[in-house]
Amino acid sequence: MKNVAYLRVSTDKQELDNQRLELLEYAQKEGFKIDSFTELQISSRKTTKARQIDSLLEDLQGGDTLIVSELSRLGRSLGQIIQIVDTLIHKKVKFIAVKQGMVINGKSNIQTKVMVTMFGLFAEIERDLISERTKAGLAAARAKGKLLGRPKGVLGKSKLDGKEEAIRGFLAKGVNKTAIAKILGVSRTALHSFIVTRKLA
Repeated sequence: MKNVAYLRVSTDKQELDNQRLELLEYAQKEGFKIDSFTELQISSRKTTKARQIDSLLEDLQGGDTLIVSELSRLGRSLGQIIQIVDTLIHKKVKFIAVKQGMVINGKSNIQTKVMVTMFGLFAEIERDLISERTKAGLAAARAKGKLLGRPKGVLGKSKLDGKEEAIRGFLAKGVNKTAIAKILGVSRTALHSFIVTRKLA
């Protein structure tokens, strides 16, 4: 059994050092040793193959541990992060996300409960990811001299934007709307309206 750390940054190499220190301190505190580090300076926009996620998942075996500083290191979207974590669970690989305080022991018999609990945490990460992409997109648009604003008839912004995959997943699992709204931090009315306008059900 091995303990593998995955570190990724888009541009700032210094951040890699910060992540490494954070993971080493966590491992020392919890009484285990990190056997290897996978460190990359690459955009989250790149494929999972380019970010060495595919090879990492292939190499990890049941009983191994994968540790990251935070969930967003795995991917840039909610769906992508969920898919990777789901693969780890199926392979019975222990997964640790330090900043979220998340420890998943790779037991597939509790997969559904774990995934539902994780959606709330994923939502927070997704908001950050969406914010970063939105700011970058607006800056690019301004640089090109485009007029910014919402065209007539276009749906307005919602706190739930970017969570469509999560909501579809909840509905597919039979989770009721009241519970989904609570997990995502919105009212049941707001959730229902979002599902209807976005045709999620």
